[in-house]
Amino acid sequence: MRITEAAARLGISPRMLRYREELGLLPAVRARSLSGRHRQFGAAELDAAACGLAIEQRYDISPAALAFGLRVLTDPAARAQIAELGRRTGRIRPLPAMALDFEKERALRLLGNPPARRAADAPARPAAPPRR
Repeated sequence: MRITEAAARLGISPRMLRYREELGLLPAVRARSLSGRHRQFGAAELDAAACGLAIEQRYDISPAALAFGLRVLTDPAARAQIAELGRRTGRIRPLPAMALDFEKERALRLLGNPPARRAADAPARPAAPPRR
């Protein structure tokens, strides 16, 4: 179906549907009309647009904010920078160092390389009796 019919089914304007396409909120163009000038919208495109609209309404966000959310999920550099901002603002808690050490040691054991003991990990010696 053409954009005017697709937009009418979704309850939005054709211009808004084009905007969503520009933001990357619709699947890539698969088919064009016989003249080659008009994009054809099928079930996959309508489902993606309806899913995006539902997310925007549920979380009260704009199409641009949703597109940025998708970018953060797919772009490792953007994801790392947003995570760093979250840690700096206190919205994301850093993992405790002990948990990271545990995961590192577990990975080494699975690889067959037991971790070398550090001085901090060695059992503590009993305290010497106080001198008089």
